[in-house]
Amino acid sequence: MTLAIIAITSGGALLARRLHQQVVEAELWLPDRFRRADDAHYFDEKPAELLPRLFLRVDGLICIMATGIVVRLLGAQLQGKDRDAAVVVCDEKGQFAISLLSGHLGGANELAAEVAELLGGQAVITTATDVNQLPAFDEVARRNNMAVEPLERIKLLNRLLLEQKKILLVDTAGAVAAAYQDVPGVTPAKNFVAALQQQCDGLVFVSNRYLPQLAAQHKLLALRPRNLVVGIGCNRGTAATEIETVIHETLRNAFLAVASVGAVASIDAKQDEAGLWEFAEKYRLSCHFFSAAELNTIKTPTPPSAVVQQAVGANGVCEPAALKAAAGGRLLVTKKKSGNVTVAVAESPDFRSFIPWLEGQSRG
Repeated sequence: MTLAIIAITSGGALLARRLHQQVVEAELWLPDRFRRADDAHYFDEKPAELLPRLFLRVDGLICIMATGIVVRLLGAQLQGKDRDAAVVVCDEKGQFAISLLSGHLGGANELAAEVAELLGGQAVITTATDVNQLPAFDEVARRNNMAVEPLERIKLLNRLLLEQKKILLVDTAGAVAAAYQDVPGVTPAKNFVAALQQQCDGLVFVSNRYLPQLAAQHKLLALRPRNLVVGIGCNRGTAATEIETVIHETLRNAFLAVASVGAVASIDAKQDEAGLWEFAEKYRLSCHFFSAAELNTIKTPTPPSAVVQQAVGANGVCEPAALKAAAGGRLLVTKKKSGNVTVAVAESPDFRSFIPWLEGQSRG
Protein backbone atom coordinates (compact mmCIF):
# COMPACT_ATOMS: atom_id res chain seq x y z
CA MET A 1 0.00 0.00 0.00
CA THR A 2 1.41 3.38 -1.02
CA LEU A 3 0.80 5.90 1.76
CA ALA A 4 0.95 9.66 2.16
CA ILE A 5 0.79 11.62 5.42
CA ILE A 6 -0.25 15.25 5.18
CA ALA A 7 -0.65 17.97 7.83
CA ILE A 8 -1.35 21.70 7.56
CA THR A 9 -0.82 23.12 11.08
CA SER A 10 2.27 23.37 13.28
CA GLY A 11 0.85 20.88 15.78
CA GLY A 12 -0.19 18.59 12.96
CA ALA A 13 3.29 18.79 11.45
CA LEU A 14 4.84 17.63 14.72
CA LEU A 15 2.51 14.64 14.86
CA ALA A 16 3.05 13.88 11.17
CA ARG A 17 6.83 13.80 11.67
CA ARG A 18 6.40 11.49 14.65
CA LEU A 19 4.20 9.14 12.65
CA HIS A 20 6.52 9.26 9.66
CA GLN A 21 9.41 8.08 11.84
CA GLN A 22 7.45 4.89 12.43
CA VAL A 23 6.07 4.55 8.89
CA VAL A 24 9.17 5.48 6.93
CA GLU A 25 7.87 4.11 3.62
CA ALA A 26 5.08 6.70 3.60
CA GLU A 27 5.44 10.08 1.92
CA LEU A 28 5.34 13.04 4.29
CA TRP A 29 3.75 16.25 2.99
CA LEU A 30 4.02 19.50 4.94
CA PRO A 31 3.54 23.21 4.17
CA ASP A 32 6.68 24.96 2.97
CA ARG A 33 6.83 27.14 6.09
CA PHE A 34 7.83 24.04 8.11
CA ARG A 35 10.74 23.18 5.80
CA ARG A 36 13.75 21.32 7.20
CA ALA A 37 16.70 19.53 5.64
CA ASP A 38 15.02 16.12 5.56
CA ASP A 39 13.22 13.76 3.20
CA ALA A 40 9.76 15.33 3.58
CA HIS A 41 7.87 16.81 0.63
CA TYR A 42 7.04 20.49 1.09
CA PHE A 43 4.27 22.37 -0.68
CA ASP A 44 3.29 25.99 -1.11
CA GLU A 45 0.08 25.32 -3.04
CA LYS A 46 -3.34 25.23 -1.42
CA PRO A 47 -4.42 21.98 0.29
CA ALA A 48 -7.46 22.13 -2.00
CA GLU A 49 -5.08 21.46 -4.90
CA LEU A 50 -2.67 19.02 -3.27
CA LEU A 51 -5.06 16.76 -1.36
CA PRO A 52 -7.14 15.65 -4.37
CA ARG A 53 -3.97 14.98 -6.36
CA LEU A 54 -2.54 12.77 -3.61
CA PHE A 55 -5.87 11.01 -3.17
CA LEU A 56 -5.90 9.95 -6.82
CA ARG A 57 -2.30 8.70 -6.72
CA VAL A 58 -1.83 6.79 -3.45
CA ASP A 59 -3.60 3.83 -1.87
CA GLY A 60 -3.86 5.36 1.59
CA LEU A 61 -4.03 8.95 2.81
CA ILE A 62 -3.50 9.95 6.45
CA CYS A 63 -4.75 13.50 6.99
CA ILE A 64 -3.86 15.28 10.20
CA MET A 65 -6.50 17.98 10.13
CA ALA A 66 -10.21 18.53 10.73
CA THR A 67 -12.55 15.92 9.25
CA GLY A 68 -14.68 18.63 7.64
CA ILE A 69 -11.73 19.92 5.62
CA VAL A 70 -11.05 16.48 4.20
CA VAL A 71 -14.71 15.88 3.35
CA ARG A 72 -15.02 19.17 1.50
CA LEU A 73 -11.76 18.80 -0.43
CA LEU A 74 -12.21 15.17 -1.51
CA GLY A 75 -15.95 15.00 -2.12
CA ALA A 76 -15.68 15.72 -5.83
CA GLN A 77 -12.98 13.06 -6.30
CA LEU A 78 -14.96 10.04 -5.09
CA GLN A 79 -15.37 7.29 -7.69
CA GLY A 80 -16.55 4.24 -5.72
CA LYS A 81 -15.55 1.95 -2.90
CA ASP A 82 -13.57 -0.27 -5.27
CA ARG A 83 -11.54 2.68 -6.61
CA ASP A 84 -11.17 5.22 -3.80
CA ALA A 85 -8.07 5.38 -1.66
CA ALA A 86 -8.32 4.66 2.06
CA VAL A 87 -8.58 7.89 4.02
CA VAL A 88 -7.83 8.19 7.74
CA VAL A 89 -8.18 11.49 9.60
CA CYS A 90 -6.32 12.29 12.83
CA ASP A 91 -6.53 15.21 15.20
CA GLU A 92 -3.19 16.96 15.77
CA LYS A 93 -2.86 15.50 19.28
CA GLY A 94 -3.13 11.96 17.96
CA GLN A 95 -6.06 11.12 20.23
CA PHE A 96 -8.24 9.71 17.44
CA ALA A 97 -7.64 7.99 14.09
CA ILE A 98 -10.90 8.08 12.15
CA SER A 99 -11.58 5.67 9.30
CA LEU A 100 -13.29 8.12 6.96
CA LEU A 101 -13.35 6.52 3.52
CA SER A 102 -12.98 3.03 1.98
CA GLY A 103 -13.07 1.26 5.31
CA HIS A 104 -13.22 -2.25 3.93
CA LEU A 105 -12.09 -2.55 0.29
CA GLY A 106 -9.65 0.33 0.62
CA GLY A 107 -8.34 -0.83 3.99
CA ALA A 108 -9.06 2.37 5.96
CA ASN A 109 -10.39 0.48 8.98
CA GLU A 110 -7.21 -1.52 9.30
CA LEU A 111 -5.09 1.56 8.61
CA ALA A 112 -6.91 3.55 11.29
CA ALA A 113 -6.27 0.79 13.84
CA GLU A 114 -2.58 0.71 12.93
CA VAL A 115 -2.22 4.50 13.13
CA ALA A 116 -4.02 4.61 16.49
CA GLU A 117 -1.71 1.94 17.87
CA LEU A 118 1.40 3.80 16.70
CA LEU A 119 0.19 7.09 18.20
CA GLY A 120 -1.28 5.64 21.37
CA GLY A 121 -4.73 6.91 20.39
CA GLN A 122 -8.17 5.49 19.70
CA ALA A 123 -9.29 4.13 16.34
CA VAL A 124 -12.75 5.36 15.34
CA ILE A 125 -14.44 2.77 13.11
CA THR A 126 -18.15 3.01 12.43
CA THR A 127 -18.91 0.23 9.94
CA ALA A 128 -21.60 -2.03 11.42
CA THR A 129 -19.85 -5.34 10.77
CA ASP A 130 -16.69 -4.16 12.52
CA VAL A 131 -18.64 -2.80 15.47
CA ASN A 132 -20.29 -6.21 15.81
CA GLN A 133 -16.99 -8.03 15.24
CA LEU A 134 -18.17 -9.76 12.09
CA PRO A 135 -16.01 -10.47 9.00
CA ALA A 136 -17.56 -8.25 6.32
CA PHE A 137 -17.35 -9.87 2.91
CA ASP A 138 -15.60 -6.91 1.30
CA GLU A 139 -13.05 -6.74 4.13
CA VAL A 140 -12.28 -10.46 3.85
CA ALA A 141 -12.01 -10.06 0.08
CA ARG A 142 -9.50 -7.22 0.46
CA ARG A 143 -7.38 -9.14 2.95
CA ASN A 144 -7.20 -12.04 0.51
CA ASN A 145 -6.59 -9.93 -2.62
CA MET A 146 -9.99 -10.75 -4.09
CA ALA A 147 -12.34 -8.72 -6.21
CA VAL A 148 -16.03 -8.40 -5.35
CA GLU A 149 -18.67 -8.91 -8.03
CA PRO A 150 -21.11 -7.25 -8.35
CA LEU A 151 -19.98 -4.60 -5.93
CA GLU A 152 -23.47 -3.25 -5.21
CA ARG A 153 -24.48 -6.56 -3.57
CA ILE A 154 -22.01 -6.09 -0.73
CA LYS A 155 -24.62 -4.02 1.11
CA LEU A 156 -27.17 -6.85 0.97
CA LEU A 157 -24.81 -9.67 1.96
CA ASN A 158 -23.25 -7.70 4.82
CA ARG A 159 -26.75 -6.84 6.07
CA LEU A 160 -27.71 -10.53 5.99
CA LEU A 161 -24.52 -11.22 7.93
CA LEU A 162 -25.53 -8.69 10.59
CA GLU A 163 -29.04 -10.13 10.82
CA GLN A 164 -27.71 -13.70 11.08
CA LYS A 165 -29.71 -14.79 8.06
CA LYS A 166 -28.81 -18.00 6.27
CA ILE A 167 -25.91 -17.44 3.88
CA LEU A 168 -24.48 -20.35 1.92
CA LEU A 169 -20.73 -20.11 1.30
CA VAL A 170 -19.24 -22.06 -1.58
CA ASP A 171 -15.47 -22.04 -1.16
CA THR A 172 -14.09 -25.29 -2.54
CA ALA A 173 -10.47 -24.15 -2.24
CA GLY A 174 -10.91 -23.02 1.38
CA ALA A 175 -9.66 -19.51 0.62
CA VAL A 176 -11.92 -17.67 3.08
CA ALA A 177 -13.87 -20.44 4.82
CA ALA A 178 -11.87 -20.16 8.04
CA ALA A 179 -13.02 -16.56 8.54
CA TYR A 180 -16.66 -17.72 8.67
CA GLN A 181 -16.25 -21.00 10.52
CA ASP A 182 -18.01 -19.80 13.69
CA VAL A 183 -20.12 -16.98 12.25
CA PRO A 184 -23.85 -17.44 12.94
CA GLY A 185 -25.91 -17.89 9.80
CA VAL A 186 -23.04 -18.73 7.44
CA THR A 187 -23.19 -22.35 6.24
CA PRO A 188 -20.70 -24.03 3.90
CA ALA A 189 -22.03 -25.67 0.73
CA LYS A 190 -20.25 -28.41 -1.19
CA ASN A 191 -20.50 -26.75 -4.59
CA PHE A 192 -22.46 -24.18 -6.55
CA VAL A 193 -25.07 -26.63 -7.85
CA ALA A 194 -25.73 -27.96 -4.35
CA ALA A 195 -26.07 -24.42 -3.02
CA LEU A 196 -28.66 -23.47 -5.65
CA GLN A 197 -30.78 -26.44 -4.56
CA GLN A 198 -31.00 -25.20 -0.97
CA GLN A 199 -33.13 -22.49 0.57
CA CYS A 200 -31.11 -19.50 1.73
CA ASP A 201 -31.23 -15.74 2.08
CA GLY A 202 -27.84 -15.14 0.49
CA LEU A 203 -25.17 -17.00 -1.45
CA VAL A 204 -21.44 -16.26 -1.65
CA PHE A 205 -19.36 -18.06 -4.26
CA VAL A 206 -15.55 -17.94 -4.14
CA SER A 207 -14.24 -18.77 -7.60
CA ASN A 208 -12.51 -17.49 -10.73
CA ARG A 209 -15.17 -19.12 -12.90
CA TYR A 210 -17.53 -17.04 -15.03
CA LEU A 211 -21.07 -17.25 -13.67
CA PRO A 212 -23.86 -16.74 -16.24
CA GLN A 213 -26.34 -16.66 -13.34
CA LEU A 214 -24.62 -13.81 -11.52
CA ALA A 215 -26.71 -10.96 -12.92
CA ALA A 216 -30.03 -12.77 -12.51
CA GLN A 217 -29.41 -14.13 -9.00
CA HIS A 218 -29.99 -10.99 -6.93
CA LYS A 219 -28.81 -12.64 -3.68
CA LEU A 220 -25.57 -14.02 -5.14
CA LEU A 221 -22.18 -12.42 -4.47
CA ALA A 222 -18.95 -13.62 -6.08
CA LEU A 223 -15.56 -13.21 -4.43
CA ARG A 224 -12.96 -13.38 -7.18
CA PRO A 225 -9.45 -14.56 -6.27
CA ARG A 226 -7.06 -12.61 -8.48
CA ASN A 227 -5.19 -15.75 -9.48
CA LEU A 228 -5.29 -15.57 -13.27
CA VAL A 229 -2.31 -14.43 -15.30
CA VAL A 230 -2.84 -13.42 -18.92
CA GLY A 231 0.21 -13.89 -21.09
CA ILE A 232 0.19 -11.43 -23.99
CA GLY A 233 1.99 -11.20 -27.27
CA CYS A 234 1.14 -8.41 -29.70
CA ASN A 235 2.38 -6.56 -32.73
CA ARG A 236 4.05 -3.21 -32.17
CA GLY A 237 1.57 -0.39 -31.61
CA THR A 238 -1.47 -2.59 -30.91
CA ALA A 239 -4.23 -0.54 -29.30
CA ALA A 240 -5.37 -1.23 -25.75
CA THR A 241 -8.94 -1.66 -27.00
CA GLU A 242 -7.92 -4.56 -29.23
CA ILE A 243 -5.93 -6.19 -26.43
CA GLU A 244 -8.92 -5.80 -24.10
CA THR A 245 -11.38 -7.25 -26.61
CA VAL A 246 -9.26 -10.34 -27.27
CA ILE A 247 -8.69 -10.97 -23.56
CA HIS A 248 -12.38 -10.61 -22.73
CA GLU A 249 -13.40 -12.98 -25.53
CA THR A 250 -10.77 -15.53 -24.52
CA LEU A 251 -11.80 -15.50 -20.87
CA ARG A 252 -15.51 -15.69 -21.67
CA ASN A 253 -15.00 -18.66 -24.00
CA ALA A 254 -13.06 -20.42 -21.26
CA PHE A 255 -15.72 -19.56 -18.62
CA LEU A 256 -13.23 -17.51 -16.60
CA ALA A 257 -14.01 -14.24 -14.81
CA VAL A 258 -12.34 -11.03 -15.94
CA ALA A 259 -12.37 -9.87 -12.30
CA SER A 260 -10.05 -12.76 -11.39
CA VAL A 261 -7.22 -11.51 -13.60
CA GLY A 262 -4.46 -10.34 -11.30
CA ALA A 263 -1.56 -9.85 -13.70
CA VAL A 264 -0.44 -9.64 -17.29
CA ALA A 265 2.86 -10.98 -18.56
CA SER A 266 4.94 -10.66 -21.71
CA ILE A 267 8.48 -10.55 -23.06
CA ASP A 268 10.73 -7.65 -22.02
CA ALA A 269 10.75 -6.40 -25.62
CA LYS A 270 7.15 -5.32 -24.94
CA GLN A 271 7.96 -3.40 -21.78
CA ASP A 272 7.35 -0.08 -23.55
CA GLU A 273 4.17 -1.20 -25.34
CA ALA A 274 1.69 1.60 -24.64
CA GLY A 275 -1.45 -0.43 -25.34
CA LEU A 276 -0.44 -3.16 -22.94
CA TRP A 277 0.23 -0.65 -20.15
CA GLU A 278 -3.02 1.17 -20.82
CA PHE A 279 -4.95 -2.09 -20.46
CA ALA A 280 -3.09 -2.97 -17.24
CA GLU A 281 -3.74 0.48 -15.79
CA LYS A 282 -7.47 0.29 -16.56
CA TYR A 283 -7.84 -3.00 -14.67
CA ARG A 284 -5.20 -2.27 -12.01
CA LEU A 285 -3.09 -5.29 -12.95
CA SER A 286 0.51 -5.94 -12.08
CA CYS A 287 2.82 -6.32 -15.07
CA HIS A 288 5.57 -8.91 -15.46
CA PHE A 289 8.17 -8.96 -18.24
CA PHE A 290 10.72 -11.68 -18.93
CA SER A 291 13.74 -12.05 -21.19
CA ALA A 292 13.74 -14.46 -24.12
CA ALA A 293 16.20 -16.65 -22.22
CA GLU A 294 13.83 -16.85 -19.25
CA LEU A 295 10.84 -17.69 -21.44
CA ASN A 296 12.78 -20.40 -23.26
CA THR A 297 13.22 -22.33 -20.00
CA ILE A 298 9.43 -22.83 -19.72
CA LYS A 299 7.85 -25.90 -21.32
CA THR A 300 4.63 -25.15 -23.17
CA PRO A 301 2.09 -27.25 -25.06
CA THR A 302 2.34 -25.14 -28.22
CA PRO A 303 5.39 -25.90 -30.43
CA PRO A 304 8.03 -23.16 -30.88
CA SER A 305 7.22 -20.47 -33.42
CA ALA A 306 9.87 -19.72 -36.05
CA VAL A 307 8.34 -16.28 -36.56
CA VAL A 308 8.56 -15.40 -32.86
CA GLN A 309 12.09 -16.81 -32.62
CA GLN A 310 13.23 -14.62 -35.48
CA ALA A 311 11.48 -11.52 -34.10
CA VAL A 312 12.37 -11.65 -30.39
CA GLY A 313 14.54 -14.73 -29.86
CA ALA A 314 11.94 -16.64 -27.84
CA ASN A 315 10.22 -19.93 -28.69
CA GLY A 316 6.94 -18.30 -27.73
CA VAL A 317 5.62 -15.41 -25.66
CA CYS A 318 2.10 -15.64 -24.27
CA GLU A 319 2.18 -19.22 -22.91
CA PRO A 320 5.64 -19.16 -21.27
CA ALA A 321 5.09 -15.62 -19.94
CA ALA A 322 1.79 -16.62 -18.32
CA LEU A 323 3.34 -19.74 -16.76
CA LYS A 324 6.45 -17.90 -15.60
CA ALA A 325 4.42 -15.19 -13.86
CA ALA A 326 2.08 -17.81 -12.38
CA ALA A 327 5.09 -19.28 -10.57
CA GLY A 328 4.24 -22.95 -10.48
CA GLY A 329 0.70 -22.60 -11.73
CA ARG A 330 -1.05 -24.41 -14.54
CA LEU A 331 -2.05 -23.31 -18.02
CA LEU A 332 -5.84 -23.02 -18.32
CA VAL A 333 -6.00 -21.56 -21.83
CA THR A 334 -3.42 -22.35 -24.49
CA LYS A 335 -2.30 -19.82 -27.08
CA LYS A 336 -5.15 -18.04 -28.83
CA LYS A 337 -4.51 -15.65 -31.70
CA SER A 338 -6.86 -12.90 -32.85
CA GLY A 339 -5.77 -10.05 -35.09
CA ASN A 340 -2.63 -8.45 -33.65
CA VAL A 341 -2.87 -10.24 -30.30
CA THR A 342 -2.02 -13.67 -28.90
CA VAL A 343 -3.06 -14.59 -25.35
CA ALA A 344 -2.81 -17.51 -22.94
CA VAL A 345 -4.13 -17.82 -19.40
CA ALA A 346 -2.48 -19.48 -16.41
CA GLU A 347 -3.77 -19.98 -12.88
CA SER A 348 -1.40 -19.11 -10.04
CA PRO A 349 -1.38 -21.10 -6.78
CA ASP A 350 -0.64 -17.88 -4.86
CA PHE A 351 -3.15 -15.22 -5.85
CA ARG A 352 -2.18 -12.99 -2.90
CA SER A 353 1.15 -12.22 -4.57
CA PHE A 354 -0.24 -9.99 -7.32
CA ILE A 355 -0.13 -6.35 -6.22
CA PRO A 356 -2.02 -3.60 -8.07
CA TRP A 357 -0.33 -2.22 -11.18
CA LEU A 358 0.50 1.17 -9.68
CA GLU A 359 2.73 -0.19 -6.93
CA GLY A 360 6.30 -0.30 -8.15
CA GLN A 361 5.48 -0.68 -11.83
CA SER A 362 7.95 0.61 -14.41
CA ARG A 363 7.64 1.08 -18.14
CA GLY A 364 11.36 0.63 -18.58
